[in-house]
Amino acid sequence: MSKVWCVRADFGTYARHFVDGGYVAIGWIPGTDLSNVRARDDLYALYKQAHPDDTSNVVIGQQVGQIARFLLEIKAGDHVITPASDTEWLHHGTVQPDPSYVYAPANDGCPYPHRRRITWATQRIKRADFSVPFQNTIRSSLTVFAVSQQDEFLAAIGRSDLVAQHVVTAYDPYRVVLDQVLELDPKEFEILVGHLLTALGFEGSEVTGKTGDGGVDATGELNVGNLAKVKVFVQAKRYKVGTKINAGVVRQLRQAIPFGGQGAFITTADFQSAAADVALEPGFPRIGLVNGRQLVDLLIEHWPDIPTEFRDRLGLKPGLVRT
Repeated sequence: MSKVWCVRADFGTYARHFVDGGYVAIGWIPGTDLSNVRARDDLYALYKQAHPDDTSNVVIGQQVGQIARFLLEIKAGDHVITPASDTEWLHHGTVQPDPSYVYAPANDGCPYPHRRRITWATQRIKRADFSVPFQNTIRSSLTVFAVSQQDEFLAAIGRSDLVAQHVVTAYDPYRVVLDQVLELDPKEFEILVGHLLTALGFEGSEVTGKTGDGGVDATGELNVGNLAKVKVFVQAKRYKVGTKINAGVVRQLRQAIPFGGQGAFITTADFQSAAADVALEPGFPRIGLVNGRQLVDLLIEHWPDIPTEFRDRLGLKPGLVRT
C-alpha cells in the first residue's frame, strides 16, 4: 500500500521550483551523489564529513533519519505533499517509478541537489479542508516525515479506492458529539467557543455577541511566545448538521473585523467552497473556518481544559462519547 509523505521546500520558498521541475528535493550533503547509498548507516560518515561542526548525536541522528527517509523509505507510487509558499495550500503528487532519485547540483534556482522525481497533480488542495489532527501533523518542523492520516488524504484527492477497507458501522462519533453540542442554546454555544479559545491559548477570550446579531460573537488575543499578538474576532453559530454556510455569511463577518485583526468562523455545520474562497481572499483579513468535524477534533484535543459545568452539560466523557 502506498504511503503519504510530506517534504518541505524550505517553508514553501522552493515549492514553485519543486512543482515546475517535477521533483522534491533535500540538501544536507551537498557535493555527493547518494545513488549508491543502500542503508541508513552509510549516511552517518557522509553527514559528519559535510557538517564537521555538528557534534550532537541527537541532531546528527535526526538529520540522518530524514535523509534516509527521503532516499530509502519513500517508494515509487507513494504520495508526497509539499506546502506552498502560501501556507493555506498544499501541492501533492506521486513518486515516479524507480530510479526516481536524481543527483542534480543546483542549476534551476533551487539549491537542493538530492531529488526524487514527482508527477504533480494539477490542482492544489486547501489545508483547512482537513481534520485538526491532519493539520497538526503538517505543522511538523521536520523537512521529511510520514503523514499518519493516510486514509483522510487519499479520500481528499479522490483515491478512495486506495483507502484501507474497514468494517462499516452505523455509529458516527462525530455526529454523536455534534448532536450533543446542538442541544446547547445559542448563548451557551458562544460561551463554549470562548472556553475553547482559551484552551487554544488565546488570552482575554470574551463572549461579546448577541443572539441573532449576525456579527462578532467572541474575541480573543493569541500571544505567540511574546513574539507576536493577533486579535481574532470570532463568529460562533450552531447550524443543523449538513448545512453549508454560503459566502455572504462569511463576508458579513469580514466586514466586522477591524484593521490588523483576523477572523474565525466556528460552526457545527460546513462551508460552501465559495465561502472558503472569501475567507482567504487576498487584501482582506484572513478568516479561519472551523467546520463541525474540526470543532469535534478541537474539543477532543482540549476536553480537559473545558470547564466541568460545560462537560456535564454536554453529557460527554473523555473520548467524547455519551455518558
